Amino acid sequence: MIRKIIHIDEDKCNGCGACAAACHEGAIGMVDGKARLLRDDYCDGLGDCLPACPTGAITFVEREAAAYDEQAVLAAKAKRGAAAHAGCPGQRVRELARNSAAYDAPAPAGSEPSRLGQWPCQIKLVPVNAPYFSGAKLLIAADCTAYAYAAMHRDFMSGKITLIGCPKLDAVNYSEKLTEILRCNDIRSLTVVRMEVPCCGGLEHAAKTALQASGKMIPWQVVTISVDGRILDKT
Repeated sequence: MIRKIIHIDEDKCNGCGACAAACHEGAIGMVDGKARLLRDDYCDGLGDCLPACPTGAITFVEREAAAYDEQAVLAAKAKRGAAAHAGCPGQRVRELARNSAAYDAPAPAGSEPSRLGQWPCQIKLVPVNAPYFSGAKLLIAADCTAYAYAAMHRDFMSGKITLIGCPKLDAVNYSEKLTEILRCNDIRSLTVVRMEVPCCGGLEHAAKTALQASGKMIPWQVVTISVDGRILDKT
């Protein structure tokens, strides 16, 4: 049948996942870092996902599509159970409460407390409009930095919202999503921590591009870590 149904422009999609969270029917899912309409018969054509999209990647089209199957949607919800929610449970947005007194007190050997302030922390997975971005000091770190630099939590993550990624491994243009995060939220500062290896330049470039594209004047710095765990440069 010909009916009104959503269309997702993958070129405009920044992978934030907001549309998947807004789709109560479960018609939209995240595939390879992009939103995708998974089943025509799960899309009711009402467009709850449209206002959730920060990049305008979702529109209505009229095309040949299976009719909306409410019973199939209800059955799928029931199968997921009462705790079901859109997307992977591991992507559920959480702000992690940290006891600042625990940071100041001397820590026994091997018991250094975590400074991670939120979940998820992968650039590809974090929602653009997550509540913890409000007034945040933002840390954008290459995946390997936490392994190379032993005091990563204490020296860089403490008091910040941490986003991690690897431009060599992720087939995503980070600058688009980072631009939306900076543009849509009150970010107080930006710190980029990268490795000395050339491929990490992609992360630094994405952050700088996003900062320029956001049109905001935000204090920022770039810190480079050596492969043997030393701070080589701060700019």
